[in-house]
Amino acid sequence: MIAEQSMTTNVTRIPTNRALLTPTQIVAELDRYIVGQEQAKRAVAVAIRNRWRWQQLPEDVRRDIVPRNILMIGPTGVGKTEIARRVAKLVDAPFVKVEATKFTEVGYVGRDVESIVRELVEVSISMLHGERLEAVRDEAARAALQRLADLLVEQRQRRQIAEEDEDEDERASSDEAATERRKRRAALKRRMNRQRQRLLDLLNREVLEDETIELDLEGEFDVYFTPADGNGALSLEELQDTFTEFLESFHSRRRTRRVSVREARRILTQQEAQRLVDFDAVVEAAIKRAEESGIIFIDEIDKLISRDGDYGPDVSGEGVQRDLLPIVEGSVVMTRYGPVRTDHMLFIAAGAFHNASPSDLIPELQGRFPIRVELQRLSEEDLYRILTVPENALTRQYAELLRVEGVELSFTEDGLREIARLAAEVNARTEDIGARRLSTIMERVLEDVSFNAADLAGQTVRIDAEYVRSRVGDIVADEDLSKFIL
Repeated sequence: MIAEQSMTTNVTRIPTNRALLTPTQIVAELDRYIVGQEQAKRAVAVAIRNRWRWQQLPEDVRRDIVPRNILMIGPTGVGKTEIARRVAKLVDAPFVKVEATKFTEVGYVGRDVESIVRELVEVSISMLHGERLEAVRDEAARAALQRLADLLVEQRQRRQIAEEDEDEDERASSDEAATERRKRRAALKRRMNRQRQRLLDLLNREVLEDETIELDLEGEFDVYFTPADGNGALSLEELQDTFTEFLESFHSRRRTRRVSVREARRILTQQEAQRLVDFDAVVEAAIKRAEESGIIFIDEIDKLISRDGDYGPDVSGEGVQRDLLPIVEGSVVMTRYGPVRTDHMLFIAAGAFHNASPSDLIPELQGRFPIRVELQRLSEEDLYRILTVPENALTRQYAELLRVEGVELSFTEDGLREIARLAAEVNARTEDIGARRLSTIMERVLEDVSFNAADLAGQTVRIDAEYVRSRVGDIVADEDLSKFIL
């Protein structure tokens, strides 16, 4: 538990349709997980609301309205990525985060910028496919139960017929014997049909879960080829992946396995759900969702600013900026599922800009990020609030992890303030990594407790200021040591 600390948060009523969230509601939701940075939260909330407003407009008006992309400026660990990731999750929007430094100008070895859009489409398809599968799960489970009962009846019927055939082989064959055999099999079939209802009842009560059954498993050909043109429809890497998937699905097209009824129920439910979902319709809807709701977060965009002119390791940085430009301003990118437009995707770029400024980006790219917000460095009070306010605070995470082994953590207010003070002190003396410093210090503070948790079961460990100082105080005091450990 977290003692001596009030941790109540204001809960805003969230509408069922996430697209209807107002900026106030979006900011309130972000406040549950992210401390401070109000300007950035407001900018993202307005951008999301503007997207909903755009979707309500007539087609002829929508055509001329483009998203107002956002440039976040601030040091590492202050919440830039988390704000974008949380808001995308909040409104169920496809989201990808990419590092700008992983891309190279066309003509250099490395990833091309169009792979960002392809990745977003894959994420969108995965999201929507999962949603559709979940929507038909109950229906699929009922259909799987019926199939499972049929398989069990068929398996038992085959077993009994085989036993009777062995007995028949010992007798002389005759027309009378053949007629008798047909009658017995017809009677067996009627008896098995009567038993089917009883098997359904046993399956509903999960009585037969450990019984084994033979199951035919079929692979699906979910592989799509997009013909490449001179503009580079698919990268070599994507073509190799697609061909590998094709070969794997071909070789595993059909096979028989003996599995438990419990496992067969899971496999058959998945098969039935796949049959109930139209994958082509999923792809079509997912592409539209990516085009109209997708969010692309480009981190470390300041690293694309080269100070070395036409030579050095960052020679392609300006080239990457120019390659990004058509995607950000709106273009068509070829994917394995067909063409995808980027005109209405929301781009959020971020960077620390320690050794450069946004004005050092190429002018055309600067103009594509009209909204600029500066995120503030985290103070000691901010770090303390990060430990206490968010629903996913580190203190709660560690408390839940150790509770699994029967150990209760009790964080006092002075203990939390001491952790925040030490984190702020180390950030000020060494590289400022923001809230990430809290994870480093918390790990050192709780190292012994985590290691000996099995021996501390049933006990409550009190984390106060004295305990924190005893664990990391000496390391913080030694500036050289703190650079390597904290």
